[in-house]
Amino acid sequence: MKRFRFIGSRIVKTGVSVFFTALICNLIGWPPVFAVITAIVTVEPTVSDSIKKGIIRFPASAIGSAYAVLFISLFGNSAITYTLAAVLTITTCYKLNLHAGLLVATLTAVAMIEVIHSNFLVSFFIRLGTTTIGLGVSTIVNMFILPPDYRKDIRKHVQHIANQTSTVLEILFRNILEKQEFAAGEKEMLRNLKNEILKTETLSRFQRDEAKYHPLAKSEKTKFLHIQEQLNCLRLIHDHIDNLVYTPLEKLAWTKEERNIIITAVKELAIILQNPLSYDEERQHKQQHEIMEIFWEDNKEITKSTKAHPTKFPPELILLYELISIYELVDQYFKIQEMQK
Repeated sequence: MKRFRFIGSRIVKTGVSVFFTALICNLIGWPPVFAVITAIVTVEPTVSDSIKKGIIRFPASAIGSAYAVLFISLFGNSAITYTLAAVLTITTCYKLNLHAGLLVATLTAVAMIEVIHSNFLVSFFIRLGTTTIGLGVSTIVNMFILPPDYRKDIRKHVQHIANQTSTVLEILFRNILEKQEFAAGEKEMLRNLKNEILKTETLSRFQRDEAKYHPLAKSEKTKFLHIQEQLNCLRLIHDHIDNLVYTPLEKLAWTKEERNIIITAVKELAIILQNPLSYDEERQHKQQHEIMEIFWEDNKEITKSTKAHPTKFPPELILLYELISIYELVDQYFKIQEMQK
């Protein structure tokens, strides 16, 4: 069975779209190749995208067909006909902001040149008809056959992002407190974490668009909203991590006891992000309170200082502010998770 796992719903829907598109064209007596090309590129991740891009691809295909008819009537089946049809189709679609239809329009233009021999106007309208069939069939198939549902993938990504965030947090604070540089592998882990957050946000957008055509039940909609809120918490945590990575934090004037409190607090965060069942709200608030004590103590030291007021925040306050903000977001993350039970 493993060898067939690559056959996903989108591939199945593409095959169904091609079959019915070609079948309809053959029944009408129109050449199916142009309709099939359109059908293949019209199967999008969501029904909403299929409709939006279909609206763009139809006029783009009309432009490609018009150029093909025009130049074959002027120059026949020659190299200059292919060149002008392709170049002007691309240029016109680009100028009219029909980017989503540029590829199918250009393929239609150059493919038509080979098959048009007479009745240029009739050929033009037939191409519009076949394009319409390809767009319509693919959109209908996308809507009713295996409609996209990304919620399971989003949940998996959110949990994986939380696990990776815990690892990055431990590495980051260890490097800061021990005055070490980020290794190449650690920087790569940070980039991968950012990319996964962006990918999950894209899936979340797909699911929101899909809900316009396949509405979720009230309970399922609430769960989806909660998972989006958790994803937003993780993205904000990543922003705070970025702030610490790209802010120079040197000469941290903390005692050994204060450093131990901070590293313990960070380890506690890492543990609960990896194992949500270990989350304890009371213990979480106790750790946060200890961090806040250090924060306010450092504030007092600044105000008591006989030196002129500094123009920049001390590195200790920056680090503590970011850590407290992360604590707040982690707390919010788990409160949202509790609401899902």
